[in-house]
Amino acid sequence: MNKQISFKEAVTILILMLVMLGWGVIGFGMSPQIPVLTVIALLIFWLQIRGFEWEEVMKGISQGISTAIVPIFIFLLIGTLIAVWIQAGIIPSLMVLGFHMISSHFFVPSVFLVCSLVGLAIGSGFTTVSTVGIALFGMGSTLGINPALTAGAIISGAVFGDKMSPLSDSTNLASAVAETDLFDHIKNMMWSTIPAFIGSLLFFFFLGQSNKATSLAGIPKPASPAVESSLRQNFSVSFWAALPIILMFACAWKKVPAIQTLFANIFLSVAMIFVQNPGFKMKKLATLIESGYVSNSGNKTIDTLLTRGGISSMMGTVSLIIMTLALGGILMHLGIIDSAMKPLVERLKKPGRLILTTIMAGIGINLFVGEQYLSVILPANAFKPAYKRIGFAPLALSRALEDGGSVINYLIPWGVAGSFVASALGVPVLDFLPFTMFSLLSPVFSILSGFTGIGLKLKQEKVA
Repeated sequence: MNKQISFKEAVTILILMLVMLGWGVIGFGMSPQIPVLTVIALLIFWLQIRGFEWEEVMKGISQGISTAIVPIFIFLLIGTLIAVWIQAGIIPSLMVLGFHMISSHFFVPSVFLVCSLVGLAIGSGFTTVSTVGIALFGMGSTLGINPALTAGAIISGAVFGDKMSPLSDSTNLASAVAETDLFDHIKNMMWSTIPAFIGSLLFFFFLGQSNKATSLAGIPKPASPAVESSLRQNFSVSFWAALPIILMFACAWKKVPAIQTLFANIFLSVAMIFVQNPGFKMKKLATLIESGYVSNSGNKTIDTLLTRGGISSMMGTVSLIIMTLALGGILMHLGIIDSAMKPLVERLKKPGRLILTTIMAGIGINLFVGEQYLSVILPANAFKPAYKRIGFAPLALSRALEDGGSVINYLIPWGVAGSFVASALGVPVLDFLPFTMFSLLSPVFSILSGFTGIGLKLKQEKVA
Protein backbone atom coordinates (compact mmCIF):
# COMPACT_ATOMS: atom_id res chain seq x y z
CA MET A 1 0.00 0.00 0.00
CA ASN A 2 1.28 3.44 -0.98
CA LYS A 3 1.88 5.47 2.17
CA GLN A 4 2.64 8.68 0.28
CA ILE A 5 -0.19 11.14 0.85
CA SER A 6 -1.25 12.98 -2.30
CA PHE A 7 -2.23 16.62 -2.54
CA LYS A 8 -5.93 15.84 -3.09
CA GLU A 9 -5.94 13.36 -0.23
CA ALA A 10 -4.27 15.84 2.16
CA VAL A 11 -6.63 18.68 1.22
CA THR A 12 -9.65 16.39 1.65
CA ILE A 13 -8.47 15.38 5.12
CA LEU A 14 -7.90 18.98 6.19
CA ILE A 15 -11.27 20.17 4.86
CA LEU A 16 -13.13 17.34 6.59
CA MET A 17 -11.27 18.15 9.81
CA LEU A 18 -12.21 21.80 9.62
CA VAL A 19 -15.87 20.94 8.92
CA MET A 20 -16.00 18.59 11.90
CA LEU A 21 -14.31 21.07 14.23
CA GLY A 22 -16.49 23.95 13.10
CA TRP A 23 -19.64 21.83 13.19
CA GLY A 24 -18.95 20.67 16.72
CA VAL A 25 -17.89 24.01 18.21
CA ILE A 26 -20.10 26.40 16.23
CA GLY A 27 -22.98 24.18 15.15
CA PHE A 28 -23.54 22.22 18.35
CA GLY A 29 -21.92 24.63 20.80
CA MET A 30 -19.61 21.95 22.23
CA SER A 31 -16.44 22.65 24.13
CA PRO A 32 -13.52 22.31 21.66
CA GLN A 33 -12.05 19.25 23.41
CA ILE A 34 -14.72 16.85 22.17
CA PRO A 35 -14.52 17.73 18.43
CA VAL A 36 -10.70 17.73 18.56
CA LEU A 37 -10.62 14.33 20.28
CA THR A 38 -13.10 12.96 17.72
CA VAL A 39 -10.97 14.22 14.83
CA ILE A 40 -7.85 12.62 16.33
CA ALA A 41 -9.65 9.27 16.71
CA LEU A 42 -10.94 9.29 13.12
CA LEU A 43 -7.56 10.41 11.76
CA ILE A 44 -5.76 7.59 13.60
CA PHE A 45 -8.34 5.10 12.31
CA TRP A 46 -7.80 6.31 8.73
CA LEU A 47 -4.00 6.16 9.10
CA GLN A 48 -4.24 2.56 10.28
CA ILE A 49 -6.35 1.68 7.25
CA ARG A 50 -3.77 3.41 5.01
CA GLY A 51 -1.08 1.17 6.45
CA PHE A 52 0.90 3.62 8.55
CA GLU A 53 2.85 2.10 11.42
CA TRP A 54 1.48 2.77 14.90
CA GLU A 55 4.97 3.81 16.03
CA GLU A 56 4.95 6.62 13.45
CA VAL A 57 1.59 7.86 14.70
CA MET A 58 2.86 7.84 18.28
CA LYS A 59 6.03 9.63 17.26
CA GLY A 60 3.94 12.38 15.67
CA ILE A 61 1.86 12.73 18.85
CA SER A 62 4.99 12.87 21.02
CA GLN A 63 6.70 15.45 18.81
CA GLY A 64 3.59 17.61 18.76
CA ILE A 65 3.03 17.60 22.52
CA SER A 66 6.72 18.13 23.34
CA THR A 67 6.58 21.66 21.87
CA ALA A 68 4.09 22.73 24.55
CA ILE A 69 5.76 21.54 27.74
CA VAL A 70 7.05 24.99 28.68
CA PRO A 71 3.82 26.87 27.71
CA ILE A 72 1.76 24.38 29.73
CA PHE A 73 3.94 24.98 32.79
CA ILE A 74 3.58 28.74 32.28
CA PHE A 75 -0.21 28.42 32.11
CA LEU A 76 -0.25 26.57 35.44
CA LEU A 77 1.87 29.33 36.98
CA ILE A 78 -0.49 31.97 35.57
CA GLY A 79 -3.44 30.15 37.16
CA THR A 80 -1.58 30.31 40.46
CA LEU A 81 -0.72 33.98 39.92
CA ILE A 82 -4.35 34.95 39.31
CA ALA A 83 -5.43 33.28 42.55
CA VAL A 84 -2.74 34.87 44.76
CA TRP A 85 -3.18 38.26 43.08
CA ILE A 86 -6.85 38.27 44.03
CA GLN A 87 -6.18 37.04 47.59
CA ALA A 88 -3.41 39.65 48.05
CA GLY A 89 -5.70 42.41 46.80
CA ILE A 90 -3.72 43.27 43.69
CA ILE A 91 -6.53 42.80 41.15
CA PRO A 92 -9.16 44.43 43.45
CA SER A 93 -6.78 47.38 43.96
CA LEU A 94 -6.32 47.75 40.21
CA MET A 95 -10.11 47.75 39.80
CA VAL A 96 -10.57 50.48 42.42
CA LEU A 97 -7.74 52.53 40.92
CA GLY A 98 -9.20 52.12 37.47
CA PHE A 99 -12.60 53.38 38.64
CA HIS A 100 -10.97 56.68 39.56
CA MET A 101 -8.42 57.02 36.75
CA ILE A 102 -10.16 55.74 33.63
CA SER A 103 -12.92 57.89 32.22
CA SER A 104 -16.20 56.00 32.06
CA HIS A 105 -17.08 57.84 28.84
CA PHE A 106 -13.96 56.51 27.12
CA PHE A 107 -13.67 53.22 28.97
CA VAL A 108 -13.47 50.85 25.99
CA PRO A 109 -10.70 52.70 24.08
CA SER A 110 -8.92 53.25 27.42
CA VAL A 111 -8.90 49.50 28.02
CA PHE A 112 -7.37 48.97 24.60
CA LEU A 113 -4.64 51.56 25.22
CA VAL A 114 -3.79 50.34 28.74
CA CYS A 115 -3.48 46.70 27.62
CA SER A 116 -1.41 47.79 24.61
CA LEU A 117 1.09 49.59 26.84
CA VAL A 118 1.26 46.78 29.41
CA GLY A 119 1.65 44.15 26.69
CA LEU A 120 4.37 46.20 25.02
CA ALA A 121 6.24 46.51 28.32
CA ILE A 122 6.10 42.88 29.45
CA GLY A 123 5.95 41.15 26.05
CA SER A 124 3.28 38.61 26.98
CA GLY A 125 -0.30 38.70 25.79
CA PHE A 126 -1.24 35.87 28.16
CA THR A 127 0.13 37.66 31.22
CA THR A 128 -1.50 40.95 30.18
CA VAL A 129 -4.92 39.31 29.83
CA SER A 130 -4.65 37.30 33.04
CA THR A 131 -3.58 40.20 35.28
CA VAL A 132 -4.45 43.74 34.21
CA GLY A 133 -7.00 42.35 31.76
CA ILE A 134 -9.00 40.62 34.48
CA ALA A 135 -9.09 43.82 36.54
CA LEU A 136 -10.28 45.87 33.55
CA PHE A 137 -12.82 43.20 32.66
CA GLY A 138 -14.20 43.42 36.18
CA MET A 139 -14.52 47.18 35.84
CA GLY A 140 -16.31 46.82 32.52
CA SER A 141 -18.78 44.37 33.99
CA THR A 142 -19.64 46.73 36.86
CA LEU A 143 -20.08 49.52 34.31
CA GLY A 144 -22.63 47.40 32.45
CA ILE A 145 -20.56 47.10 29.26
CA ASN A 146 -20.99 44.16 26.95
CA PRO A 147 -18.45 41.58 28.25
CA ALA A 148 -17.59 40.52 24.71
CA LEU A 149 -16.71 44.12 23.78
CA THR A 150 -14.53 44.57 26.85
CA ALA A 151 -12.84 41.24 26.18
CA GLY A 152 -12.23 42.27 22.56
CA ALA A 153 -10.55 45.51 23.67
CA ILE A 154 -8.41 43.69 26.25
CA ILE A 155 -7.27 41.01 23.80
CA SER A 156 -6.67 43.51 20.99
CA GLY A 157 -4.39 45.56 23.23
CA ALA A 158 -2.62 42.48 24.57
CA VAL A 159 -2.02 41.15 21.04
CA PHE A 160 -0.66 44.50 19.88
CA GLY A 161 1.75 44.67 22.81
CA ASP A 162 2.80 41.05 22.36
CA LYS A 163 3.36 41.59 18.64
CA MET A 164 5.47 44.75 18.94
CA SER A 165 7.47 43.97 22.07
CA PRO A 166 11.10 42.83 21.73
CA LEU A 167 10.45 40.67 24.80
CA SER A 168 7.71 38.65 23.09
CA ASP A 169 8.51 35.00 22.38
CA SER A 170 6.25 34.94 19.28
CA THR A 171 7.93 38.06 17.85
CA ASN A 172 11.37 36.60 18.47
CA LEU A 173 10.25 33.33 16.88
CA ALA A 174 8.99 34.99 13.68
CA SER A 175 12.20 36.97 13.39
CA ALA A 176 14.35 33.89 14.00
CA VAL A 177 12.66 31.52 11.54
CA ALA A 178 12.68 34.19 8.81
CA GLU A 179 16.35 34.96 9.60
CA THR A 180 15.86 38.69 10.21
CA ASP A 181 17.15 41.15 12.78
CA LEU A 182 14.65 41.42 15.64
CA PHE A 183 14.43 45.21 15.76
CA ASP A 184 14.34 45.52 11.97
CA HIS A 185 11.47 43.03 12.05
CA ILE A 186 9.57 45.09 14.65
CA LYS A 187 10.18 48.29 12.69
CA ASN A 188 8.97 46.72 9.46
CA MET A 189 5.79 45.41 11.10
CA MET A 190 4.65 48.99 11.65
CA TRP A 191 3.46 49.13 8.01
CA SER A 192 0.58 46.85 8.91
CA THR A 193 0.49 47.23 12.70
CA ILE A 194 0.04 51.00 12.97
CA PRO A 195 -2.98 51.12 10.58
CA ALA A 196 -4.49 48.15 12.45
CA PHE A 197 -3.86 49.90 15.78
CA ILE A 198 -5.47 53.16 14.62
CA GLY A 199 -8.40 51.31 13.07
CA SER A 200 -8.94 49.36 16.29
CA LEU A 201 -8.77 52.52 18.43
CA LEU A 202 -11.35 54.26 16.24
CA PHE A 203 -13.57 51.17 16.34
CA PHE A 204 -13.52 51.00 20.14
CA PHE A 205 -13.99 54.77 20.45
CA PHE A 206 -17.08 54.95 18.25
CA LEU A 207 -18.62 51.68 19.41
CA GLY A 208 -18.15 52.60 23.05
CA GLN A 209 -19.88 55.92 22.41
CA SER A 210 -22.64 55.01 20.01
CA ASN A 211 -23.85 51.59 21.09
CA LYS A 212 -26.74 51.92 23.53
CA ALA A 213 -25.70 48.70 25.23
CA THR A 214 -22.40 50.29 26.08
CA SER A 215 -23.61 53.77 26.92
CA LEU A 216 -21.96 55.08 30.04
CA ALA A 217 -23.68 58.43 30.34
CA GLY A 218 -25.78 57.58 33.34
CA ILE A 219 -23.12 55.83 35.35
CA PRO A 220 -21.62 57.67 38.33
CA LYS A 221 -17.88 57.91 38.94
CA PRO A 222 -16.67 55.76 40.53
CA ALA A 223 -18.81 53.35 38.53
CA SER A 224 -20.61 51.72 41.38
CA PRO A 225 -20.09 52.94 44.95
CA ALA A 226 -21.50 49.64 46.22
CA VAL A 227 -18.95 47.65 44.22
CA GLU A 228 -16.03 49.80 45.35
CA SER A 229 -17.21 49.68 48.95
CA SER A 230 -17.50 45.91 48.78
CA LEU A 231 -14.01 45.60 47.27
CA ARG A 232 -12.52 47.70 50.08
CA GLN A 233 -14.37 45.71 52.76
CA ASN A 234 -13.44 42.26 51.48
CA PHE A 235 -9.95 42.80 50.08
CA SER A 236 -6.78 44.58 51.07
CA VAL A 237 -6.94 47.58 48.74
CA SER A 238 -3.83 49.72 49.08
CA PHE A 239 -0.91 51.23 47.21
CA TRP A 240 1.20 48.22 48.24
CA ALA A 241 -0.59 46.33 45.48
CA ALA A 242 1.72 48.10 43.05
CA LEU A 243 4.72 46.06 44.26
CA PRO A 244 4.04 42.89 42.20
CA ILE A 245 3.28 45.02 39.15
CA ILE A 246 6.54 46.95 39.57
CA LEU A 247 8.37 43.64 39.96
CA MET A 248 6.84 42.34 36.74
CA PHE A 249 7.91 45.41 34.78
CA ALA A 250 11.38 45.28 36.34
CA CYS A 251 11.76 41.65 35.28
CA ALA A 252 10.60 42.55 31.78
CA TRP A 253 13.13 45.40 31.65
CA LYS A 254 15.93 43.03 32.73
CA LYS A 255 14.69 40.38 30.28
CA VAL A 256 14.14 37.81 33.02
CA PRO A 257 12.58 34.62 31.58
CA ALA A 258 8.82 34.22 31.98
CA ILE A 259 8.94 31.28 34.39
CA GLN A 260 11.36 33.05 36.74
CA THR A 261 9.27 36.23 36.56
CA LEU A 262 6.08 34.37 37.43
CA PHE A 263 7.69 32.50 40.33
CA ALA A 264 9.13 35.74 41.75
CA ASN A 265 5.74 37.43 41.47
CA ILE A 266 3.95 34.51 43.10
CA PHE A 267 6.38 34.46 46.04
CA LEU A 268 6.03 38.22 46.55
CA SER A 269 2.23 38.00 46.40
CA VAL A 270 2.20 35.12 48.90
CA ALA A 271 4.42 37.15 51.24
CA MET A 272 1.95 40.04 50.98
CA ILE A 273 -0.91 37.68 51.87
CA PHE A 274 0.81 36.63 55.11
CA VAL A 275 1.73 40.24 55.98
CA GLN A 276 -1.86 41.36 55.50
CA ASN A 277 -3.28 38.33 57.30
CA PRO A 278 -0.75 36.74 59.71
CA GLY A 279 -3.28 34.06 60.65
CA PHE A 280 -3.57 32.79 57.07
CA LYS A 281 -3.05 29.01 57.14
CA MET A 282 -0.68 27.11 54.85
CA LYS A 283 -3.45 24.62 54.13
CA LYS A 284 -5.68 27.46 52.95
CA LEU A 285 -2.83 28.73 50.76
CA ALA A 286 -2.46 25.28 49.23
CA THR A 287 -6.21 25.18 48.48
CA LEU A 288 -6.00 28.69 47.02
CA ILE A 289 -3.19 27.72 44.64
CA GLU A 290 -4.83 24.46 43.64
CA SER A 291 -8.49 25.49 43.34
CA GLY A 292 -8.34 29.26 42.94
CA TYR A 293 -9.90 32.12 44.88
CA VAL A 294 -13.58 31.87 45.84
CA SER A 295 -15.20 35.24 46.54
CA ASN A 296 -17.90 35.35 49.23
CA SER A 297 -18.37 39.10 49.50
CA GLY A 298 -22.15 38.96 49.16
CA ASN A 299 -21.98 41.18 46.07
CA LYS A 300 -22.97 39.00 43.11
CA THR A 301 -20.96 41.07 40.63
CA ILE A 302 -17.75 40.79 42.63
CA ASP A 303 -18.30 37.12 43.47
CA THR A 304 -18.76 36.30 39.79
CA LEU A 305 -15.75 38.32 38.65
CA LEU A 306 -13.26 37.36 41.33
CA THR A 307 -14.01 33.66 41.77
CA ARG A 308 -11.28 32.41 39.52
CA GLY A 309 -7.65 31.35 39.23
CA GLY A 310 -5.83 28.31 40.57
CA ILE A 311 -4.09 25.40 38.86
CA SER A 312 -7.39 23.56 38.34
CA SER A 313 -8.81 26.48 36.34
CA MET A 314 -6.12 25.94 33.72
CA MET A 315 -6.64 22.21 33.29
CA GLY A 316 -9.31 22.62 30.62
CA THR A 317 -6.93 24.78 28.60
CA VAL A 318 -4.06 22.36 29.22
CA SER A 319 -6.12 19.39 28.03
CA LEU A 320 -7.07 21.26 24.86
CA ILE A 321 -3.45 22.24 24.22
CA ILE A 322 -2.33 18.62 24.56
CA MET A 323 -5.01 17.39 22.17
CA THR A 324 -4.54 20.09 19.52
CA LEU A 325 -0.78 19.67 19.52
CA ALA A 326 -1.15 15.90 19.32
CA LEU A 327 -3.33 16.43 16.26
CA GLY A 328 -0.83 18.89 14.80
CA GLY A 329 2.04 16.52 15.45
CA ILE A 330 0.32 13.73 13.50
CA LEU A 331 -0.46 16.05 10.58
CA MET A 332 3.13 17.28 10.40
CA HIS A 333 5.04 14.08 11.05
CA LEU A 334 3.11 12.07 8.47
CA GLY A 335 3.42 14.79 5.85
CA ILE A 336 -0.25 15.73 5.49
CA ILE A 337 0.30 19.48 5.81
CA ASP A 338 3.42 19.42 3.62
CA SER A 339 1.53 17.55 0.90
CA ALA A 340 -1.26 20.15 0.98
CA MET A 341 1.06 23.17 0.86
CA LYS A 342 3.87 22.13 -1.54
CA PRO A 343 1.98 22.51 -4.86
CA LEU A 344 0.75 25.95 -3.82
CA VAL A 345 4.25 27.17 -3.03
CA GLU A 346 5.57 26.07 -6.42
CA ARG A 347 2.94 28.14 -8.29
CA LEU A 348 3.43 31.40 -6.39
CA LYS A 349 5.30 33.90 -8.56
CA LYS A 350 3.56 37.24 -7.87
CA PRO A 351 4.23 39.26 -4.68
CA GLY A 352 0.60 39.91 -3.79
CA ARG A 353 -0.43 36.30 -4.15
CA LEU A 354 2.60 35.13 -2.19
CA ILE A 355 1.83 37.42 0.76
CA LEU A 356 -1.85 36.46 0.62
CA THR A 357 -1.07 32.74 0.52
CA THR A 358 1.44 33.01 3.38
CA ILE A 359 -1.13 34.73 5.58
CA MET A 360 -3.89 32.31 4.59
CA ALA A 361 -1.54 29.40 5.34
CA GLY A 362 -0.94 30.82 8.83
CA ILE A 363 -4.68 31.20 9.37
CA GLY A 364 -5.26 27.70 8.01
CA ILE A 365 -2.69 26.10 10.32
CA ASN A 366 -4.28 27.96 13.24
CA LEU A 367 -7.61 26.42 12.22
CA PHE A 368 -6.25 22.91 11.67
CA VAL A 369 -3.65 22.69 14.44
CA GLY A 370 -4.65 25.44 16.91
CA GLU A 371 -1.09 26.36 17.91
CA GLN A 372 0.40 29.79 17.29
CA TYR A 373 4.05 28.72 17.16
CA LEU A 374 3.36 26.13 14.46
CA SER A 375 1.35 28.71 12.50
CA VAL A 376 4.61 30.67 12.24
CA ILE A 377 7.13 27.84 11.83
CA LEU A 378 5.36 25.78 9.16
CA PRO A 379 4.62 28.61 6.67
CA ALA A 380 8.15 29.96 7.22
CA ASN A 381 9.72 26.66 6.18
CA ALA A 382 7.29 26.21 3.31
CA PHE A 383 7.42 29.68 1.74
CA LYS A 384 11.00 30.80 2.40
CA PRO A 385 12.24 29.55 -1.04
CA ALA A 386 9.40 31.40 -2.81
CA TYR A 387 10.33 34.69 -1.13
CA LYS A 388 13.94 34.24 -2.17
CA ARG A 389 12.88 33.44 -5.73
CA ILE A 390 10.81 36.62 -6.06
CA GLY A 391 13.54 38.76 -4.47
CA PHE A 392 11.90 39.68 -1.16
CA ALA A 393 13.97 40.48 1.90
CA PRO A 394 13.36 38.12 4.85
CA LEU A 395 11.52 41.02 6.53
CA ALA A 396 8.62 40.58 4.11
CA LEU A 397 8.26 36.97 5.22
CA SER A 398 8.59 37.66 8.95
CA ARG A 399 5.83 40.29 8.86
CA ALA A 400 3.45 38.01 6.96
CA LEU A 401 4.14 35.24 9.48
CA GLU A 402 3.11 37.48 12.38
CA ASP A 403 0.03 38.90 10.67
CA GLY A 404 -1.31 35.51 9.65
CA GLY A 405 0.02 33.41 12.49
CA SER A 406 0.30 34.41 16.13
CA VAL A 407 -2.33 37.21 16.11
CA ILE A 408 -5.01 34.87 14.68
CA ASN A 409 -4.64 32.14 17.31
CA TYR A 410 -6.68 34.23 19.76
CA LEU A 411 -9.69 33.91 17.43
CA ILE A 412 -9.70 30.10 17.23
CA PRO A 413 -11.99 28.38 19.80
CA TRP A 414 -9.75 25.31 19.90
CA GLY A 415 -6.55 27.35 19.64
CA VAL A 416 -4.08 27.59 22.52
CA ALA A 417 -4.42 31.38 22.91
CA GLY A 418 -8.15 31.44 22.19
CA SER A 419 -8.99 28.80 24.77
CA PHE A 420 -6.69 30.44 27.34
CA VAL A 421 -8.23 33.92 27.16
CA ALA A 422 -11.74 32.47 27.02
CA SER A 423 -10.98 30.61 30.25
CA ALA A 424 -9.26 33.58 31.92
CA LEU A 425 -12.02 36.10 31.11
CA GLY A 426 -14.99 33.75 31.09
CA VAL A 427 -16.15 34.85 27.63
CA PRO A 428 -16.48 32.34 24.73
CA VAL A 429 -14.19 32.92 21.76
CA LEU A 430 -17.07 33.25 19.30
CA ASP A 431 -18.56 36.02 21.46
CA PHE A 432 -15.46 38.25 21.56
CA LEU A 433 -14.22 37.37 18.05
CA PRO A 434 -16.15 40.19 16.24
CA PHE A 435 -14.73 42.74 18.72
CA THR A 436 -11.09 41.63 18.62
CA MET A 437 -10.46 44.20 15.96
CA PHE A 438 -6.67 44.31 16.02
CA SER A 439 -6.37 40.61 15.19
CA LEU A 440 -8.93 41.02 12.40
CA LEU A 441 -7.31 44.10 10.84
CA SER A 442 -3.64 43.04 10.98
CA PRO A 443 -3.86 40.45 8.17
CA VAL A 444 -6.04 42.78 6.07
CA PHE A 445 -3.45 45.56 6.04
CA SER A 446 -0.65 43.07 5.48
CA ILE A 447 -2.46 41.70 2.41
CA LEU A 448 -3.04 45.24 1.11
CA SER A 449 0.67 45.88 1.52
CA GLY A 450 1.40 42.78 -0.55
CA PHE A 451 -0.76 43.86 -3.48
CA THR A 452 0.18 47.56 -3.39
CA GLY A 453 3.86 47.04 -2.63
CA ILE A 454 3.74 49.61 0.19
CA GLY A 455 6.14 48.65 2.95
CA LEU A 456 7.45 45.53 1.23
CA LYS A 457 11.19 45.07 1.56
CA LEU A 458 13.33 43.75 -1.28
CA LYS A 459 16.72 42.12 -0.84
CA GLN A 460 18.71 45.18 -1.81
CA GLU A 461 16.75 47.47 0.50
CA LYS A 462 17.89 48.32 4.00
CA VAL A 463 15.63 49.23 6.87
CA ALA A 464 15.94 52.93 7.68
